[in-house]
Amino acid sequence: MENFTPWSSLAGGALLGCSAVILLLFSGKVAGISGIFSGLLQPHKKDFLWRLLFIGGMVISFFILSPTLPSSSLITPSIVLYTIAGLLVGIGTKLGNGCTSGHGIIGIARLSKRSIFATCIFISSAIIVVLFR
Repeated sequence: MENFTPWSSLAGGALLGCSAVILLLFSGKVAGISGIFSGLLQPHKKDFLWRLLFIGGMVISFFILSPTLPSSSLITPSIVLYTIAGLLVGIGTKLGNGCTSGHGIIGIARLSKRSIFATCIFISSAIIVVLFR
């Protein structure tokens, strides 16, 4: 593990958890990124603004924090690879009835059996991919 950053990872996880709790407490909404994003594609007037701000904050945070990242972590593959990866992630979240953030952060906290199972599959798949890297 050449770029292991435990403090950055801990801070990122804490920020994800805090944002999920704040969203749930103040609006009763679940912080699943795929669900938030898909809501932008089928907008309802009362739901559009908070979804746009949530996704916009994620995008803006990259530009704010990117100067602090090591240059080796800023990989720039072609737009074709990004598009293919995005489509595959979208298909996977549709098949899994949610994304890693929705299942892993919110679902496990709610003790959802489906989310616990899905998260075990995500983690197992990641371990397998890393082993064969």
